[in-house]
Amino acid sequence: MAYPRSSLVLALLSMFISFVLASSVTYDVVSLGAIADGKTDSTQAFVSAWTKACASVSSAMIYVPAGRFYLGQVVFSGPCKNNAITVRIAGTLVAPSDYTVLGNTGTWLLFEQVNGVTISGGILDGQGTGLWSCKASGNGCPSGATTLEFSNSNNIVVSALTSLNSQLYHIVVNGCQNVKMQGVKVIAPGNSPNTDGIHVQLSSSVTILNSKIGSGDDCISIGPGTTNLWIENVACGPGHGISIGSLGKDQQEAGVQNVTVKTVTFTGTQNGARIKSWGRPSNGFAKNILFQHVTMQDVQNPVVIDQNYCPSNEGCPGQVSGVQISDVTYQDIHGTSATEVALKFDCSSEYPCSGIILENVKLTYNNNQVAQASCVNAAGTSTGFVQPTGCL
Repeated sequence: MAYPRSSLVLALLSMFISFVLASSVTYDVVSLGAIADGKTDSTQAFVSAWTKACASVSSAMIYVPAGRFYLGQVVFSGPCKNNAITVRIAGTLVAPSDYTVLGNTGTWLLFEQVNGVTISGGILDGQGTGLWSCKASGNGCPSGATTLEFSNSNNIVVSALTSLNSQLYHIVVNGCQNVKMQGVKVIAPGNSPNTDGIHVQLSSSVTILNSKIGSGDDCISIGPGTTNLWIENVACGPGHGISIGSLGKDQQEAGVQNVTVKTVTFTGTQNGARIKSWGRPSNGFAKNILFQHVTMQDVQNPVVIDQNYCPSNEGCPGQVSGVQISDVTYQDIHGTSATEVALKFDCSSEYPCSGIILENVKLTYNNNQVAQASCVNAAGTSTGFVQPTGCL
């Protein structure tokens, strides 16, 4: 008797799944010598696990069981012989508490030139407090290490990962395509220097979903060359907000375009939705940007475009930004500002902001008082209820 077509499809699918599961191989870092005491250097066991997984012609899993695993710098390099490596972390990876060990390496855990890597679960403990104290003291300190970086890689998934107390940036996506992050937690105090939650640059088709980020710098920073970025359902605070920029540091610079920031909440942050560029010549740009369904809770600068960014007044005084900002929409933005000026567009005198749209914006200040707006060199339209008014 012939199979019905649906039954045949299910049977073939079941056979395929069984084949995939059977052909996948797992490498447990403990079986390769890692010790879960938080003190013994397990770097070589992780390198060995990656070497084996990368050399496998079938899909592979690196399994990190419960416990604390001390690691020095690890570089997970590709290309690999398969495009389906999962790093399943049930425990915690611990960086050296001595910040001089990683301080000048740039990155603690680096994935470069890989394709099809998934990181699932676990905690990355950057142990950055010592370096933060050094920087606060004004002594000569190393810049610090990013906790996790993906460089020149494609088809990356990061799911249910927690990054704790990074020395520098928590997660960096550099030169990548098709990256999805979901359920990510970033935890660092508001006074920890340069501990951006997630930094994206020179990358396309990056998605950040359902995440909670608290840091001493931007919750998410969006650098030059970022295109087709989607951010949704993110809680930010403490931190400096979600920032496009800073742009225009270099005269020749890739632009930023097609960025959506949707359904986000800022709580007690320095900024909310921010775009910033250096006040000096550049061919950079930012266009087709949407901030939608945004809640501000006691945010110092809820909506801000700053094209006169010039830290320490070095390399830019007396110059104007060449970055062109256009087609930026703010839709359904509401909540409270911690300062009187809730909406500030300070754009370039040479290349004014254009195509700004404010739609259904309500920001109040100090027990429901009307907040103020400030616009310099900015053009656009307001539709629906917009408060503060009288800016564009």
